[in-house]
Amino acid sequence: MQTVHENTVRFEETDAQGVVFYGNYVTFQDEAFTAYLEAIGYPYERLRDADWDVHVVHVDLDYRKPAAFRDRLCNAIRVDAIEASSIEFDYECRDEAGDVVAEGGLVHVAVDESGEPTRVPEAFREAVVEFQPEPPAPV
Repeated sequence: MQTVHENTVRFEETDAQGVVFYGNYVTFQDEAFTAYLEAIGYPYERLRDADWDVHVVHVDLDYRKPAAFRDRLCNAIRVDAIEASSIEFDYECRDEAGDVVAEGGLVHVAVDESGEPTRVPEAFREAVVEFQPEPPAPV
């Protein structure tokens, strides 16, 4: 998995225990998704301009190690599978030492202008295959 987004934990992202509040990892995951789109040359605006969008339908996270204020985090994401209308992502957040802080996945469903599921466009599939060292299944 390639790191596509790095962030430094802000004080407001921590809780009373002094560690990153668990819900903030969903935001980190979303920021990694947006950075991934940029990295493959398919920024979010390109989706919208092509008259399709994605909706998150599933988020999965396991927490392995706490992160605290000012910790530097490396967020990696990759497409694990592309089905007819869904895109499954693997996600990993590591600290500067390389230890896994959180990991999991998310699933997006491609939708048309009316919000109905639609086929993931070939141009997007091709951009993913070109970017990732290991292609998703099935393509």
